[in-house]
Amino acid sequence: MHLKSHLIFTLYTIYGILLKGISGQYPLVQNVTVTEGATANMTCRVEFNDNTSLQWSNPAQQTLFFGDKKALRDNRIELVHASWSELTISINDVTLTDDGMYTCSLFTMPVRTARAYLTVLGVPEKPEIDGLTKPALEGDDITLTCMTQGSKPAADLRWFRNEKEVKGAKEVNASGKTFTVRSSLQLHVDRNDDGVAYTCKVDHVALAQTPQQATEVLEVHYPPRVQIIDSLAVPLEGQYLKLECVSKGNPSPDPVKWTKDGGELPDLDRMIVEGRELTFTSLNKTDNGTYRCEAGNHLGTSRAEYVLYVYDIPTILPPSTTPPLHSIPPDPTAQLGPRASDPTVADNRDPNALGQHGTDHALIGGVVAVVVFVTLCLIIVLGRYLARHKGTYLTNEAKGADDAPDADTAIINAEGNHAHAEEKKEYFI
Repeated sequence: MHLKSHLIFTLYTIYGILLKGISGQYPLVQNVTVTEGATANMTCRVEFNDNTSLQWSNPAQQTLFFGDKKALRDNRIELVHASWSELTISINDVTLTDDGMYTCSLFTMPVRTARAYLTVLGVPEKPEIDGLTKPALEGDDITLTCMTQGSKPAADLRWFRNEKEVKGAKEVNASGKTFTVRSSLQLHVDRNDDGVAYTCKVDHVALAQTPQQATEVLEVHYPPRVQIIDSLAVPLEGQYLKLECVSKGNPSPDPVKWTKDGGELPDLDRMIVEGRELTFTSLNKTDNGTYRCEAGNHLGTSRAEYVLYVYDIPTILPPSTTPPLHSIPPDPTAQLGPRASDPTVADNRDPNALGQHGTDHALIGGVVAVVVFVTLCLIIVLGRYLARHKGTYLTNEAKGADDAPDADTAIINAEGNHAHAEEKKEYFI
C-alpha cells in the first residue's frame, strides 16, 4: 500500500512537470507598427525552454535568424539579443515591402510557432495645390485641387480659408500598397477673396509630429468702387473743407479725377487737388455745386458725386439776461441745423415755428377787443339810463311869477295851479 501511494505521487509529479514544460514552451510575440524609413524590433520570448532553438522568418518564409546565426544576407537585418528564452532582431530603414506577417518558431517536437504582424506606415508626400490662376477675375468660377501620394493607410485632406475650415470633395485611389488622395474645392471668386490664403493640410498617423500642408494666396482683380468722404457736416462761408475720394479696386485706380458740374475746377487757387483729396481753403457761395470724383482701372470705371451748399454764417445771438464776461463767438452749428440756410428746404419749416410770439399777439388782441366791447356796452347803458330819468319841474317861486306884482302874489298863484301860468324848467344832467 505504501509502495502504491509512492508510485501515484511520482506519476503526478512527472505529469505536472511535463504539463508545465508544454505550456511554457509556446513562443510569445507582439505586433509592431513603424513608419517607413524607421527601425523595427521583432522580439520572441519563451517562458520555459529546455535548450531548444528559436527562429525568425519573414513573410516570404525566409529564415532571418536561427538562434544567433544569421541566415539571410540583408545588411538591414541585425541581431539584437539571442538566448534560450529570447530572440530579438532589428530591421533598419524599413520599407513597404517589409510589411507583412513574421513567424517565430520554437523547434520542439512538434514545432511550435507564433506570428507577429509588422505594419509599415507609408508617409504621405507634401501636398500640392493646382487649379489656381493668378490673377483671378471677380466673378470667375475656379476649382482648387490638393493632391498627396504615398500614404498608407489613405491620408485625409482638409481645406482652410485663412483659419476657418471649409469642406472639399475627397477622392482616394490605390497604387500598390500606397494611396493617392485628392480633394477639390470649388470657388465663386469675388473681391472678398483677394488676399485670402487657402491651405490644404494632410492628416495621417505617420505625421503626428510633422504635419504636411500647402498654402496658396488668392489674388483677385476687380473694378473700383468710389465714395466721397467730407470733413464738415455743415459747411459755412470762410471755413476749410476737405473732400477725400476713397476708391478700392485691384489694380489700384490711381490717380483720381475731380470735376465740378461736369467741367473743370474753376478756382485752383482755393481748390487744391493733392492725390485723392480736394481741399477748399476758404469756402464761399461760388463754391456751390456738384463735385464728382472718378477713378478706374483696366476692368472698369467708377464715380461718386458730392453736392456742396455753403451756408451763411449766423449773425444773431440768442438773448441773454446776464452779459458774458468775455466775448464768445457764435456757434454756427448751435443756430443752424443741417441745411438750415438751404433754400431748397425753406418751405419745409414747421408751420408751428411762430411758437410763443404768435400766441402772445393773439392773446393781447383778444383782451383789447373784450375791453372795447365792455366800454361800449357801459356807454350805451348809461345813455339810456340818463334819457329815462330826464326831469321837468317848477319851483313855487316860479309859478305865476310873470303875472304877479310881488312875491307873495306869485306864491299864491303857484299854489292855485293857474292853468295859464308859464312853466320855468330846470334840467339835471
